[in-house]
Amino acid sequence: MKIVLKIGGSIIGLPPDPSILNLYIEQLLELRKEGHILAIIVGGGPLSRHYIETAEALGMNNNDKDELAILASRLNAKLIVKKLKEFASDVIPTTISQFIRLLEVSKIAVMGGLKPGITTDAVAALVAQAIDADLFVKATDQEGVYSKDPKIYPEAHKLDFITFKELGKMSKMMHKPGIHSILDSKAIKVLEKEGIKTIILNGFKPENIKFAIRGDKIGTRIEF
Repeated sequence: MKIVLKIGGSIIGLPPDPSILNLYIEQLLELRKEGHILAIIVGGGPLSRHYIETAEALGMNNNDKDELAILASRLNAKLIVKKLKEFASDVIPTTISQFIRLLEVSKIAVMGGLKPGITTDAVAALVAQAIDADLFVKATDQEGVYSKDPKIYPEAHKLDFITFKELGKMSKMMHKPGIHSILDSKAIKVLEKEGIKTIILNGFKPENIKFAIRGDKIGTRIEF
């Protein structure tokens, strides 16, 4: 199975959490051993937002802020490939075509952001489109998609299923550096257009990835 896994930067943390990273490496290597092809895209999370805030204070424009956020996401990605050692290339791709070449060689590849103006969610969706992925998983800091923001509304409840159109209505924010959303609107459009099975789940439990792959009830499944 060809799987695109987007790991939110919030999962990696600031400072990066070695215990969660070790758990992810274990899961990734186990899945690779089972024969899955794993395309991993990593967000910048709080590290990128720290740089964005500093850039804002220094009077930099959005393009500059995005460039700094991309470097932060690539640093998080580098941390993962360093731990994967001989199982994945030590190179962090800067284009999707380069990423695909690495994926063809090692069956597992890791990258961060690509260019200003698009989020790592969108990058992950474009990768899923390019490799004709069987499954897109976003590992985030919540159990899945909620009826409302659970950090603000205590009565919010997790949804087991939601359509792409419904999710799109919940993710209408315009792009800006450091944007944090359930799933980026561009990513939603690409995944819906390509008909790629999509699941959003709790990334603080890396074992959830294998549950999603084997079809267990986990997180929120996005329907067409």
